[in-house]
Amino acid sequence: MYKYQINPHFIHCKDFILNIRNYFVENTHSIHKARNELKIIPYQKESFVVKSFKVPNFIRRIYYTFFRDTKAKKSYVHSLKIGIFTPEPIGYIEFYNFGLLSESYFIAKEFDYDFTIREPLLDADFKERKMIFEAFAEFTFKLHEKGILHKDYSPGNILIQQENGGYVFKIVDINRMVFKKLSLDERLKNFNKLWANDEDLKVMAEKYALLLDEEQNRCVELAIAYNQKHKDKMIMKNKLRGKHIE
Repeated sequence: MYKYQINPHFIHCKDFILNIRNYFVENTHSIHKARNELKIIPYQKESFVVKSFKVPNFIRRIYYTFFRDTKAKKSYVHSLKIGIFTPEPIGYIEFYNFGLLSESYFIAKEFDYDFTIREPLLDADFKERKMIFEAFAEFTFKLHEKGILHKDYSPGNILIQQENGGYVFKIVDINRMVFKKLSLDERLKNFNKLWANDEDLKVMAEKYALLLDEEQNRCVELAIAYNQKHKDKMIMKNKLRGKHIE
């Protein structure tokens, strides 16, 4: 048994989606493998990113079968709401065994990005760092103005493509989202998972403040305070786990 939805613009991919398990197993181009796995899979002269969500235990199978939308479905629904800010969605499919969810997949068109925001954050000599951070602040402002709050706005989930002397940004891993009008605190707190240093965050916050027509020092102070609070929390959590974090 299975359930699925296909973006009407990609109805020609129906066979691809219905047989996604076979395509996924046969393809070896894995770009991420941890709790979930992502692969780039070609189909009819196009390339798609397929995310396989695993449901590891019996309790979670019951939970996602009867009480909550799967992460695959939420990723698809959210991508339609988000629009141009994320790679174009193709669809999702859920497979069931004995009436319970066993596997689920979300499929999107591949976005041929050049790097993520992580690279300029970590490399002080990265070309056009300040320009990238200011462009990123503008991208974030546009997201927030549309009432879009990414709950996992971390470096690996922010893809960047160089285009015509500028930068195009896309967000991924979008099953955890909030859609509402955002307060100033919520806006500036959204930068806290970047693990940015204060100087880089200052560049972003100052640009964001100009776009929002808010006082720059206030925005910088809020962004840095939320950033440090998150860092302190993660450092303490990792200490309790016996891990070291820079």
